[in-house]
Amino acid sequence: MASACRARDSRLGLEIAGKALPEAAASTEILERFAREARAVAGEADRKGFAFPQEIELEGRQIVNNANTQEAPLTPGLVFEMLQAHQRTAALKAAIDLDLFRAVGEGPGDVASIARHCSASERGIRILCDFLTVQGVLVKESGRYRHTPTSATFLDPRSPACLASIAQFLSNPAMREPYDHLSEIVRAGRTILPGEGSVEPENPIWVQFAETMAPMMAPLCGPLGAAVLDGCKGPMRVLDIAAGHGLFGIEIARQNPQARVTGLDWAPVLRVALDNARRAGVQDRYEMLPGSAFEVDFGGPYDAILLTNFLHHFDWPTCVGLLKKVRAALKPGGRAATLEFVPDEDRVSPPIPAAFAMTMLASTAAGDAYTLSELTAMYREAGIGGVAAHPIPMSPHTVVIGST
Repeated sequence: MASACRARDSRLGLEIAGKALPEAAASTEILERFAREARAVAGEADRKGFAFPQEIELEGRQIVNNANTQEAPLTPGLVFEMLQAHQRTAALKAAIDLDLFRAVGEGPGDVASIARHCSASERGIRILCDFLTVQGVLVKESGRYRHTPTSATFLDPRSPACLASIAQFLSNPAMREPYDHLSEIVRAGRTILPGEGSVEPENPIWVQFAETMAPMMAPLCGPLGAAVLDGCKGPMRVLDIAAGHGLFGIEIARQNPQARVTGLDWAPVLRVALDNARRAGVQDRYEMLPGSAFEVDFGGPYDAILLTNFLHHFDWPTCVGLLKKVRAALKPGGRAATLEFVPDEDRVSPPIPAAFAMTMLASTAAGDAYTLSELTAMYREAGIGGVAAHPIPMSPHTVVIGST
């Protein structure tokens, strides 16, 4: 890929499962507004001279800030909060299943009208809406409920940035039930799920992932595509390993009209990716390679190979072995790009990438959230150099790119 190429802006306008996703610029604006709200809360605490922990008002609920634990009086609040955290998950999932957020958005927001819309009891709706208000998801005024900016943007099905569909995958029993046996998992150092856990061959959960997680992944596609292409145009071949919904490879095909993309995944998953390629208008440049990334012949050579949200499922030797296979399928100067949750070297920050290691412990035989130094060492051991990290703004994800 020519070094003279320069990065260029991209616009994301894919239609997934019949629903138009926002353009990348719109998604970025939404995330920026979300970040501004968080900064505003912190600034308000500073202006009012709050001691920690102190309660501050945010969207109609009291928030306890536990940032300064050294000065905080000793309370068991954190213990109770963690032991009852399952209630928040169940309440949000129930509200999504009942179509409650659409009802709140359409108004008028009283218990009776929401209950009618949801075909539910008024008692149940009142208690559920009050609970969501306590959690900061809704606002209650004069006995009526209304959206917060967060629920209006990410939970109301009328919003183009609605993420409600991801609840189907994240609450899948295969993903949730291992936590009922976490002490056993910690003792064993691996999931209780059979075989290789969530990455057992032909696992049907990845069809559900491809069908429901696209709204969460869509805002990442533009930045990843721009980082991988680095502004390059002209004919090129791209292999998208563990393609899933296919959005990342599809975005590269959108940014470079001469790019041809091959999606590699289990056949039932690739059918979802191909449908998305049709909706994006790039199906004539999208090919399918069904099977396991560890077994099928990649073909090639390729200008770029993507491994999005994949390496974290496996141990170090397995990752290096796969990266060596990637290296062999790349052209000279080709690029290998991973999309990962990358924690700092202390492994406890930032919170989301660091906590992702628990997901891997619960659901895989040997996966982990790898630090940048670990990913860099894997790349180098596989013969891939020039490793650089490209954090995606306002996202817990990082694109790690190396070249041959």
